[in-house]
Amino acid sequence: MNIYKVNCGESIIEFKLERKNVKNINLNIKVNGDIVVSANDEVPEEYIKNFVVRKANWITNNLKYYKSHKQEDSEKKELVSGESLRYLGRQYRLKVIEDEEEFVKYFRGYIYLYVKDKNNYNRKEELLDTWYDNRCKKIFNDLYNETYPIISKYDIPEVNINVRKMKTRWGSCIRSKNTIILNKDLIKAPKYCIKYVILHELIHFIYNDHNKEFYDFLYIFMPDWKECKKILDEEVAIRL
Repeated sequence: MNIYKVNCGESIIEFKLERKNVKNINLNIKVNGDIVVSANDEVPEEYIKNFVVRKANWITNNLKYYKSHKQEDSEKKELVSGESLRYLGRQYRLKVIEDEEEFVKYFRGYIYLYVKDKNNYNRKEELLDTWYDNRCKKIFNDLYNETYPIISKYDIPEVNINVRKMKTRWGSCIRSKNTIILNKDLIKAPKYCIKYVILHELIHFIYNDHNKEFYDFLYIFMPDWKECKKILDEEVAIRL
């Protein structure tokens, strides 16, 4: 991949260009902060540079997000009372309580973690991770069941919902297996944002690419989809 630089006001954006057999220009920000643009051989370099300049604000905002959250990630949570956890678009305070029965629940702005030994970090992490997994399965499937009937008449098949931790995208669809994969971190976003991702992936069973027809169709069923995308983009940088 070749490396290019473009001037964007007072800043310089450096990106890597990958030539691939794709219809559209795709822009990715990797977890290490690298900016990668993919485009086919017929797209002129100058056009690609102008594309990056037009996306400068989006790139800058997401690079700032990575920088600030990289520090947060490096400072691993201790999983002690008073720490903040995100769930369905809200921040919840964690309360760790020693108890013979181990479980997790949320109530009135708090996530309660009941554990036999408050000092056993691995067990606390395991309990919270299992709780998040279970919430993902239930909520994602419930939201899918609300969303699918709206567009089922367009010959979109019923799909299986799989949950996976992904670093660069909120969702993906595997058309050959009638499957949608949703990022586990979506459980931190508001429900209407999760529904947007589900709808987005379902529409890919009609339109494979992010072309005008794809977005026209998306707009019919969710006119405020750009607001949902904006919220998600502020959470984490993902594929454009």
